[in-house]
Amino acid sequence: QVQLVESGGGLVQAGGSLRLSCAASGRTFSSYKMGWFRQAPGKEREFVAAMTWSVFTTYYADSVKGRFTVSADNAKNMVYLQMNSLKPEDTAVYYCAARTALRVGTSVSDYDYWGQGTQVTVSS
Repeated sequence: QVQLVESGGGLVQAGGSLRLSCAASGRTFSSYKMGWFRQAPGKEREFVAAMTWSVFTTYYADSVKGRFTVSADNAKNMVYLQMNSLKPEDTAVYYCAARTALRVGTSVSDYDYWGQGTQVTVSS
């Protein structure tokens, strides 16, 4: 069992930056694989990035490669999504997610636990 709480969303102009945070708690959270997803108005929830806790490995959707960076502070049980060079099409509710499987996943159905989401709005 893991609990996830996102924060850090807000309004930013195109080209700006935001850092999202995901606070994770749970007795086995260190074994989980972590993911970031987003859902724009009228669209399906889509994969953004993922990482492992132990052997640090990261994965990114093509749409955010070179602009977004996922990281973690294990001592604080925090996962971060640094978003740079934001575009209006990045506007969405961003979700932190966790799964207990051996591999990271890129599908919503791969993940077992979800945060409540945080709104990111990028204006032009």
